[in-house]
Amino acid sequence: MTELRLRMSQDLKIRNYSPATIQLYLTAVAAFARHFSRSPDLLGPEEVRAYQIHLVEVRKLSMTVLRQTVCALRFLYRHTLRTPFPIEYIPYPRTEKKLPVVLSRMEVARLLAETMNVKHEALLATTYAVGLRVSEVARLKNVDIDSDRGMIHIRCGKGFKDRYVPLSPVLLEKLRSYWKLYRPQDWLFPGQDRTRPISPLTVAAVMRQACQRAGIRKNATTHSLRHSCATHWLENGVDIRVIQKLLGHAKLESTTIYTHVATTTLQGVQSPLDLLPTIPE
Repeated sequence: MTELRLRMSQDLKIRNYSPATIQLYLTAVAAFARHFSRSPDLLGPEEVRAYQIHLVEVRKLSMTVLRQTVCALRFLYRHTLRTPFPIEYIPYPRTEKKLPVVLSRMEVARLLAETMNVKHEALLATTYAVGLRVSEVARLKNVDIDSDRGMIHIRCGKGFKDRYVPLSPVLLEKLRSYWKLYRPQDWLFPGQDRTRPISPLTVAAVMRQACQRAGIRKNATTHSLRHSCATHWLENGVDIRVIQKLLGHAKLESTTIYTHVATTTLQGVQSPLDLLPTIPE
């Protein structure tokens, strides 16, 4: 590890960035250095601009990857190198405004019915029941399921924030059936190495397999279960600020996207075509 890479890693750690984000930022900066075959401390805003053009026009990377690269480079130059040029010289790409993929209640029911085993059913049911992120469901522990209070303790969610979400009675029964068969010791959903939690990649594979078996043709991922939960809550009349707290969103605007896909919001709008007067023949 180079001295610059080590220093950036330390700068990220002392600011409490997650291990996944640290690895992502270091990888992005390493790719930037390789592109010019020079250390980033010898490169400036013109090289950054040329690299961004390369990523857009040659590599044709997604907006998500481009934004991650910008975040990594901004951190490098602001905190690790502390360069004199304004960080605004490294612009963010415009964010794509895509609507989330949402499954209907029937599709979710088919999905859970077509899982390969009780563990997979409990895993996906837990993700959907309270709209968990894949990292959150993967790192649940047995002690996080508080059946007496009817709550689930979500530890270190996005932004390192804890929160409580309600434990569904139906989910509790599924978890009890799963626990009787598998007897997980510490992690609620352990991986092949039972001392470690299931990996997000494995959760994604479980979701893909269930979608195929259920005949779901939508481009659904594990995160679609979170989107579906939030949308179904909204359709059931749950206040959007309550949904914000349940999902662990820092900003309400992150939650309002579900108003664009909730059927109760959209289907209640009458088309002006239906209100046109009838012209006598």
